[in-house]
Amino acid sequence: MHAAPKIQVNKASSDKDLQAVFSIRRTVFVDEQNCPPELEWGFEDESTHFLAMAEGEPAGAARWRKTANGYKLERFAVLKRYRGKGVAQALVQAVLNDLPADADYIYLNAQIPAIRLYAKFGFKQTGPQFDEAGIQHYKMVSEK
Repeated sequence: MHAAPKIQVNKASSDKDLQAVFSIRRTVFVDEQNCPPELEWGFEDESTHFLAMAEGEPAGAARWRKTANGYKLERFAVLKRYRGKGVAQALVQAVLNDLPADADYIYLNAQIPAIRLYAKFGFKQTGPQFDEAGIQHYKMVSEK
């Protein structure tokens, strides 16, 4: 059995890191999941972006942004070869740790296969299932 890779998650602020974030999102959402590219890009300047590295290689990405409703976690993406190795958990934890102390309403739109991941961090499904970019989701709200 292989040891889990060393995973490091940092805010992506340099141009190089942001390009890696956008490349990961393009690979996962546009190429693999067939999301329309025009739906993938938005709110980039007002978001706080994160880049997960596994053994020194770009492996995953995520972001959070303040909305009229609260703090929205979104665009969690892990490259196929790094899935199931703890990258997604490290990203969720890093994003939650970065939120302001007064972030009292934290939510996300979870793809159905990711619901169990977010539930581990205290998120609960709310409302009906819905379609976003051709993929089924549930809104989830943090109860911590």
